Amino acid sequence: MNNSSNSRREFMKTTAIVGGAVVLGGVNLFGANASNTQTQSNTHSYNPNTQNRESSTNMKRDSQSNTYITNKGIESKNLTQDSTRNIKDSTFIKPQNLPQRKIGNLNVSALGLGCMGMSANHGPARDKKEMIKLLHRAIELGITHFDTAEIYGPHTNEELLGEALKPYRDKITINTKFGLYYPFGKQMQDSSPKALRRALDGSLRRLKSDYVDLYTQHRVDTDTPIEEVAQTMQEFVKEGKIRAWALGEAGSKTIERACKEFAPVAMQSQYSMAFRELESNGIMKTCEKQGIALVAYSPLDRGFLTGVMNENTTFHPTLDFRAGFPRYTKEALRANQSIIRFIDEIAQSKRVNGKRTTIAQIALAWILAQRDFIIPIPETTNPAHLVENLGALAIHFSADEMRTINEKLVAIKIVSDRYPPNSDAARSVGL
Repeated sequence: MNNSSNSRREFMKTTAIVGGAVVLGGVNLFGANASNTQTQSNTHSYNPNTQNRESSTNMKRDSQSNTYITNKGIESKNLTQDSTRNIKDSTFIKPQNLPQRKIGNLNVSALGLGCMGMSANHGPARDKKEMIKLLHRAIELGITHFDTAEIYGPHTNEELLGEALKPYRDKITINTKFGLYYPFGKQMQDSSPKALRRALDGSLRRLKSDYVDLYTQHRVDTDTPIEEVAQTMQEFVKEGKIRAWALGEAGSKTIERACKEFAPVAMQSQYSMAFRELESNGIMKTCEKQGIALVAYSPLDRGFLTGVMNENTTFHPTLDFRAGFPRYTKEALRANQSIIRFIDEIAQSKRVNGKRTTIAQIALAWILAQRDFIIPIPETTNPAHLVENLGALAIHFSADEMRTINEKLVAIKIVSDRYPPNSDAARSVGL
């Protein structure tokens, strides 16, 4: 058997279900010592001078599980069914307590779950029964925060969550988003009071709930003043239809204006080791100043920061929007391998009870260590990746280690924008 298969089998042994708990590298993530895990999460160890490095394949996810991605390179040919991380869907874990973070007055698991790819935009919609099992598994593992939007599908993602999460409604929080539409293939925003009331009623019906925990403006609507949006949100709160509201990809001035009218409790934006603009454009500082949470979507850079993508990776031409994003062209994927190699070095040297970590886990642990008001919401449609992502909560970096990592990240140039220049998507962020 080749080295890749051996490495992947070894990972299967280090991530396992033991006695109703998740164990990564011998560490019970969510068992009797869960409270200790929460205490340690703010002291996130990285030795940049490590020797004896293992192959980077050790830290990569299995690309076979991502059926919407095709790798034509040597690595994919080496993958076999034996090399996949096979954690049975039928094995459910007793409810445990993950570390918690705050979104306003909402207590949420420190790691949420982005659900878009279950229904749209990252390839064909997944099997509904399998996704319901995955959502139930997430709850059993301790995840309490789930992210969706009326536009995902459209509507089918909310319907999926409504069916899957209804039995657990009082134990979890749901964030759904409004105000973004694609009539005739063109992106449009509409956050007028009439449109918002219609949108919220539709979301509540599809989610099978009489309230939404967090209602997020997907993108800023330049035709509707943010003060008017905030007033409508205040009405919804008074009516008991939402518990709180949030902004999506807004600029600092918009956030500050909204806070003066009726404050949002969160700002949702893309944020990862490969996309750090929030640190330099004032968004991070504004969130901290206003005391609002940052909900980080695409914390794994739409799958790139798992280490599975390379220049031979292709995407479904019509059902996966990454096919049209500059960041995921053959040239960009090849050029941006430098950050994957860097995170790989950290993963090789960063051990949990002597066992290695993965690229995805390091990327998530880095975000968790940045600020305690950041809640990453990585997407997955794979039960093994769900467990792997939660393993990030067992990884801790000291302040010195974070400083070293951040200094090296600054020197790594990421090639290509996240959206096509002058596209609707590019024009709708930072407003």
